Amino acid sequence: MKKVRAVIFAFIIPACVVFGQQDPVLSHYMLNTQTYNPGYSGMTGMITATALTRQQWVGFPGAPSTMIFNVNTPFSLFGLRSGAGLLVEADRYGFSNDINLALSYSYLFSLGSGTLGAGFSAGMLNKALAPEWFIPSGPTHTPPSGDPLIPENDESFVALDFSAGLYYQGVNYYAGFSVTHINEPKIKYSETATYVSRQYYLTAGYFFQLPNPSLELIPSVFIVNDGATTQYLATAMIRYNKKIWGGVSYRISDAITGFAGVELYNGLKIGYGYDFPISEIRKGTSGSHEFVVSYSFDLGLGKSVTKYKSIRFL
Repeated sequence: MKKVRAVIFAFIIPACVVFGQQDPVLSHYMLNTQTYNPGYSGMTGMITATALTRQQWVGFPGAPSTMIFNVNTPFSLFGLRSGAGLLVEADRYGFSNDINLALSYSYLFSLGSGTLGAGFSAGMLNKALAPEWFIPSGPTHTPPSGDPLIPENDESFVALDFSAGLYYQGVNYYAGFSVTHINEPKIKYSETATYVSRQYYLTAGYFFQLPNPSLELIPSVFIVNDGATTQYLATAMIRYNKKIWGGVSYRISDAITGFAGVELYNGLKIGYGYDFPISEIRKGTSGSHEFVVSYSFDLGLGKSVTKYKSIRFL
């Protein structure tokens, strides 16, 4: 297995070293706004903790594996309505093992009939490589030491990382825009250097009340751009009695996702999503799995001024 992995990622890793790595794109983006937009911190008026694990392209050697934990809370700072958040993210793919730790702050204020959050985050990004190469015998095969762009030994580097975002929540809609890796952290390995490219996120959704008062239709979009490529996600979700939900997402030229979730009791929600790939990679994988658990509670640290109706507050 190591030999197979080495052969496959002999083509992938050099590209990553030169151009950087795009952040993982999640199927449950609507339940993980805090991960990519610090402006969302404290928006719900409650303390909300979310844990997510994603196993992408199951069965594919060296496939990405992501674990995320984030928590955010409202609070008052010098009389200003504010929010704070913490993000812990571990991402493994091929030879790489990345860890991202960040603290965020947002200023929340009323705008029109809703609330706008303007936030920023600062943290550290640790990118590590542990390459394992298999070089076939013969004079036509060059060892890694013959190319300075191919890492041969374990590498690790820590850099400062900054992000910022705006998030607006209206009565029956929401919209957000954020930029991660604003400073494009420079990762210096022994022989090479890579810049983590900026990621631009745009998301929006609307809540339609169906004729049956227990049912809501919630369409949403999620767009990610790293300056070179763009990913588009469109989602349609049905929510029943604000306790049970399910839906379908389409990631253009990549995958179709089915997901469902339930609130077990007040504040605790569990969701699962399965990605069926529609690109050529489907020949080497059975798909991707994603699990999410979220818990919201109130310790009296902040009061929600407006009663929101949003998928993010399920």
